[in-house]
Parts: sequence; structure tokens; C-alpha cells
Amino acid sequence: QVQLVESGGGLVQPGGSLRLSCATSGSIFRINRMEWYRRAPGKERELVASITISGNNKNYADSVKGRFTISRDGVKNTLYLQMNSLKPEDTAVYICNANSWTRNYSYWGQGTQVTVSS
Repeated sequence: QVQLVESGGGLVQPGGSLRLSCATSGSIFRINRMEWYRRAPGKERELVASITISGNNKNYADSVKGRFTISRDGVKNTLYLQMNSLKPEDTAVYICNANSWTRNYSYWGQGTQVTVSS
């Protein structure tokens, strides 16, 4: 099993920044990739960004490219999402996922709320 605990969400004004964290523990050897998803009210869950455990490959949704940065600290076993130039449409619950290449193993955190509003 892998445990994921997100933190760092909150209320921020448009144009502001937040950094989300996802602390990882447990059977991390099963994990090849980590991802941030978000779920906004009335919308489907959306993949925001992904990173391989090596950190060599990163991918972003078009809606966040140039504004969000995904990173991982292998020593602390923590995943991050730096979010800049936030927009009201970024408002959502942000959820961390850790998975194997085939997704035979897939673990979810509980999520952290991000609200962008003036």
C-alpha cells in the first residue's frame, strides 16, 4: 500500500500563487509515476500534470502549461505542484495519484481544496 497526503490548498486571489504538496509513504517501490488531478464542481476529473519517478519526464494539461510546475523531492518522498497566475477556473479539489506503468497499482490521496476568488 501507498499512502498519499495532500496539503497546501486554500483561498487565493486571481493572479496569486499556491504550492501543493503530496507526502508519500509505504510501498513506494511499486510506483513509476505520480500525477496531480483536479475535480471542479459539475466537471469531470482532469489530469493536470504528471511526472515520472526519475523526474525526467513531465507533462501538463494545456490549460495549465506555463503556469504550473510539477516536481518531486526523492529524499522527502514528496510531490509538489507550484501554481502561479491562478485563475478562477483553477478552482477545484486537487488530488494526488501514484501509479505503476500499467496502473495495476494506483493510489489516491484525499484531495485539497483550491479556491481562486477575489
